[in-house]
Amino acid sequence: MRVLIVGCGYVGTPLGSELARQGHEVFGLRRSAAAEADLKGAGIKLLIGDVARPETLATLPAGYDWVVNCVSATGGGTEEYRAVYLQGTRNLIDWLAATPPKKFVYTSSTGVYGQTDGCLVKETSPTEPEAETARVLVDTENVLIEAAQQRKVPAVILRVAGIYGPERGYWLKQYLKNEARIEGKGERIMNMIHRDDVVGAIIAALKSGRPGEIYNAADDEPVTQLGYFQWLAGTLGKWLPPFAEEEQEAKRKRGLTNKKVSNRRLKMELGYQFKYPTFRQGYTAEILRLERAGKLNIELESREGVEIQKSADAK
Repeated sequence: MRVLIVGCGYVGTPLGSELARQGHEVFGLRRSAAAEADLKGAGIKLLIGDVARPETLATLPAGYDWVVNCVSATGGGTEEYRAVYLQGTRNLIDWLAATPPKKFVYTSSTGVYGQTDGCLVKETSPTEPEAETARVLVDTENVLIEAAQQRKVPAVILRVAGIYGPERGYWLKQYLKNEARIEGKGERIMNMIHRDDVVGAIIAALKSGRPGEIYNAADDEPVTQLGYFQWLAGTLGKWLPPFAEEEQEAKRKRGLTNKKVSNRRLKMELGYQFKYPTFRQGYTAEILRLERAGKLNIELESREGVEIQKSADAK
């Protein structure tokens, strides 16, 4: 297959590397040539363009069997979200109209679920988030669903949970820097997925996903913030972070949600098997990687907190 990965960065580069390993011809679209050496080493041919600037797409080679849009905004808030995700997707649809791909996979976010009551959400659950940026993602999904229904682009949508993996993992980084805080009683539920499983889920969607359909990409075990830090502290033999009450208005403005994301459809319909079924396996691999690289620097010795001894949960 001839494959185009739009936004060939943290997820797109290992995705392209795996697809190239499988024998596909892979092109990676980026805004600049800054990572050309990395892409070349991964077996990916660099294309330079910007989905928010359609004139840059017009000069690119066309004709792809599979297209993956895993572009990400780099800041700028709601307006950049609109430019990169919503208008960028429209620009891609227009550009691909002359030679439509056989499959188009878009990586959305589980942030489109605005639920705050800890309920289980699946692909048919309401998407009414408070955060403006998340509402832009809902609008982008709707554009793709309509395009699939009109047979313009055979789009499949993956709603991806919080991604962690090599050099990425917000709460682990905060913990190691002694800057983590447990919000309220730590009851808010976090949904996560390792980068390798995002790659695997995208490939499963390319091969088996049905156009116009949505699949959640989250691991098997949603975990409370407190539960995560209890496991992490127990694994490292260190301390729990301190608790910090968060003002309700500040929480609202940040668009924090509280839900459990079901991955049943991804596993049952696409047959996906997780490399890291829970955060425990994934973060254990990341901790070991940091340790081997001499980067497991823990600045926790002088903190007042709650000591957690290693237990069955840490195994």
